[in-house]
Amino acid sequence: MLVRLLRRENIRGGRRHVGTLMRRMGITALYCKSNTSRRHPKRKIWPYLLRNMTIDKANQIWVLDTTYVPMARGFVYLTAVLDWTSRKI
Repeated sequence: MLVRLLRRENIRGGRRHVGTLMRRMGITALYCKSNTSRRHPKRKIWPYLLRNMTIDKANQIWVLDTTYVPMARGFVYLTAVLDWTSRKI
């Protein structure tokens, strides 16, 4: 929007240049930003089942981790399953 307003005033500059100037001046856009750290009131909170457990041998607890990896064309999900004690994949 600012780029179009500046072009009407015959001031040249692109979207990225205007963004750089806004960052330098400390100006931010006024719109509702997402807040992903705030929990939903209807969402159930699951208990941490390993809190009082002693993990001392292999094959006792297995964990899964999934990571989003951007690629040149699209993306892939990298999933790893590993043993908690020995850290073997």
